[in-house]
Amino acid sequence: MKTCSALLLLLTLAGSANAAQSVEQFNQSFADATRKMSNDATLALWEENGISLLPSTPPIVGKKAIATFLTNVLKDLGGAKMQSFDLACRDITIEGATATEWCTEHQVVDLGNGKTFDGKGKMLLVLHRGTDGKWRLLREMWNAW
Repeated sequence: MKTCSALLLLLTLAGSANAAQSVEQFNQSFADATRKMSNDATLALWEENGISLLPSTPPIVGKKAIATFLTNVLKDLGGAKMQSFDLACRDITIEGATATEWCTEHQVVDLGNGKTFDGKGKMLLVLHRGTDGKWRLLREMWNAW
């Protein structure tokens, strides 16, 4: 009985570690998409019913609305280029097919004409693991700091 319990505990811990690793892989994909300023790569990380909550912006509800928002942002930024994007996420919590974490980010964007955006922010992310095993954004909330 003790051997069975110990084995079950080890399997549970290994499963938790694998799930946390897969969230960290999601975070890497999220950071890569942001660095590339790639709308296609970013949208691939969203659930169809995702919601983005950004400062001074009404909620952006659904993947189609998020796509429109991202397209408009890139259009408004013209030829802007991401110089750097650093992401640090903490406190990954996984309950079934839902994961939460909070992150800090720092981005530097060359806006052209000698102008630079240098911003820091904090985020709360809620992820959903699909039937394909991939984590996708269900909710995000960003705030500057």
